[in-house]
Amino acid sequence: MQRPLIYTVHYRLKNRNAEVVDTSEGGEPLTFLDGASHVIEGIQKAVRGRGPGDCLEVTVPPELAYGEHNPELVRKVPRSAFEGVENLQVGMKFQTNTGEEAQVVQVVGIDGNLIRVDANHPLAGFTLYFDLEIISVREATDDEVAAGQPLMPAS
Repeated sequence: MQRPLIYTVHYRLKNRNAEVVDTSEGGEPLTFLDGASHVIEGIQKAVRGRGPGDCLEVTVPPELAYGEHNPELVRKVPRSAFEGVENLQVGMKFQTNTGEEAQVVQVVGIDGNLIRVDANHPLAGFTLYFDLEIISVREATDDEVAAGQPLMPAS
């Protein structure tokens, strides 16, 4: 059986108007273990079977990225939930720990003593457009497979 692979890629994320909204250029490339959950499925599918030097334009639908926007993850909470926060503003992000796991919520509306927060990923519901350049591909070590992520610096 073939070992899982570690991919190192440079990326440019563009919006539907082809404007770059995020990039690894000038910084560290993205390095990930194929099959790991911390990289969207659309990128993983795009690079499989590809090698160093390959450049790809990839369109990733929401179901292969951050999912559809879930209206159930938008809720109103009392201002008292933000006790100690001065000057609460739309756009602020907070980490909550009220469920089975911690999640990040963003303030999306303020109506007096009711604060509307959204726990969806900011890119949920969006089709993503990537330019990818594969820098390297290598077999994962046993430790990396066990950890579910790359442990060695990018090559």
